[in-house]
Amino acid sequence: MCGICGELRFDHSMPDMAALQRMTARLARRGPNHEGFYSDGALAFGHRRLAIIDLSAHADQPMVDKDLHLALVFNGTIYNYKELRSELLEMGYDFFSDGDSEVIIKAYHAWGEHCVERFFGMFAFAIWDTRNRTLFLARDRLGIKPLYYALDGARLRFASTMQALLAGGGVDTDLDPVALHHHFTLHSVVPAPHTILQGIKKLPPAHTLTFSNRKNGASSGIDKQDTSSNIVLRCYWQLDATRPDIALSEQDWLTATRDVLRRAVERHRLASDVPVGVLLSGGLDSSLLVGLLADHVDELNTFSIGFEEVAGEQADEFEYSDLVARHFKTKHHKFAVPNSEVLKRLPEAIAEMSEPMPSYDVTAFYLLGERVSQEVKVVLAGQGADEVFGGYFWYPRMNASSGTPLERFSQHYFDRDHAEYLEMISPEYHVKDVTAAWVTDELRKPDADEFLDQVLRMDVTGLMVDDPVKRVDNMTMAWGLEARVPFLDHELVELAAKMPPSLKLKEGGKFPLKAVARSVIPDAVIVRSKGYFPVPALKYVRGEFFERMRDILESPACIKRGLYQRDYVERLLAAPETHLTRIQGSKLWHLALLEWWLQINVDAVKN
Repeated sequence: MCGICGELRFDHSMPDMAALQRMTARLARRGPNHEGFYSDGALAFGHRRLAIIDLSAHADQPMVDKDLHLALVFNGTIYNYKELRSELLEMGYDFFSDGDSEVIIKAYHAWGEHCVERFFGMFAFAIWDTRNRTLFLARDRLGIKPLYYALDGARLRFASTMQALLAGGGVDTDLDPVALHHHFTLHSVVPAPHTILQGIKKLPPAHTLTFSNRKNGASSGIDKQDTSSNIVLRCYWQLDATRPDIALSEQDWLTATRDVLRRAVERHRLASDVPVGVLLSGGLDSSLLVGLLADHVDELNTFSIGFEEVAGEQADEFEYSDLVARHFKTKHHKFAVPNSEVLKRLPEAIAEMSEPMPSYDVTAFYLLGERVSQEVKVVLAGQGADEVFGGYFWYPRMNASSGTPLERFSQHYFDRDHAEYLEMISPEYHVKDVTAAWVTDELRKPDADEFLDQVLRMDVTGLMVDDPVKRVDNMTMAWGLEARVPFLDHELVELAAKMPPSLKLKEGGKFPLKAVARSVIPDAVIVRSKGYFPVPALKYVRGEFFERMRDILESPACIKRGLYQRDYVERLLAAPETHLTRIQGSKLWHLALLEWWLQINVDAVKN
């Protein structure tokens, strides 16, 4: 796991190495173990390394294979790298390192752009072909690893975070009206390629992007195949949510779930030369990971965090995390964080958000990551299980609703309807209901048998990428901590997508995981009501938290920006706890968080 960046020039000039050094420096927290640079004519790479596999200098990056005329910067982990390495050795390739980075280089040489289809893992990488003068970018199937870029007629720049691109300079920081609509409708999700800033895009999950040698510059946009500028964007994986040709029994599905999940956890455990821990919330998903790991690890470190309650809402799940830790005799680390520390540390967490993320547990992950990183460098986390196996409360409600697919989805999910959005946002940012159009297009894609198949597929391939997955990467990597998500192993995701939705929703949701867990973890964890990762001080906006949000929304910078209509802001400030989204998020915090993010990450750079 690392931080990557680079620049490719189209105008016959050399890359700006000073800008690249600033970009790389901004990625330092993602990779505290090594810094490296590489340049070749129009191309330059920067890299910050977090050493997890092959801890020697042989695996430092940028990695250059002079014999194959290829250079690489890579962020992530290829879990099946040992199997691929064996296959490549049989094909005659020689290796100078023992990690997964060099496997990517050899795999690209052997199989070209189709190498990504052979990878089990989370990845974002760039490969420069020094002979063909071709740059190849790739992102994993489910977007676990981020990859942002800024493209104009003179150059391409890319990086693991938006902050790194901003540090390089020359980025259009105007707000994207389409992205704003998505952000305030889909719990801050902004589907690729958009970001909140006009001048920065992100490579969609399961896509590769190839830049060939060009003589006439580049266009600022990317079509599916832009032959005039020799840019090719390719989708290499799609999720099929149809039933198999041969019907499976319930027991068949449960057996397959158990076997595939065990394989996924083993892949995530074994691809490491350092100890692997678990973020243990006390819920079904993280507890199941502990149970599947416990017999394979001499001493398993587990980690839990909790906060002060507000308005009578409990803010920890220590009762259950303690139970699981005792049951499996883990080395358990439990952290209780006072609300005063949450408020004090919020600016730090916001500075590490690649995009504005108002979900309450973002700050929890940031504070937990700080403490966990003092003990281990790799942890497994349960993110993705609810989306893959239908665990959220809104899925059965959507399924029982009537109307068009859009209506069935939006009435249980959208933070704001379009009419309220137009009341909130200043007229200069008004657009048509672009979010409804995006959701409609996603739901009507082929290869989904039922309405809930459509919803779960959209969630896994689109919404989840920009909400739980992004926040886990950002907040753990801020401390040089690699978080792995076995429930997003693509073999497991593909299996779950084939299951009948009724099986996933059985017994309150996530039935296949509950069935697997019954032979692994204590029953009390399985039968309990689903919990969430609470930080109630950001939901029940009171006291110092309320005053801080008021200060932000009434600050000169906010007033000058003119993003929000003031009467809407005043309405929320007058009664903050009565204005909640359909999934119980604070609308006031949502507005304040975006403004705060802009002040910290954009205004500070411009000034």
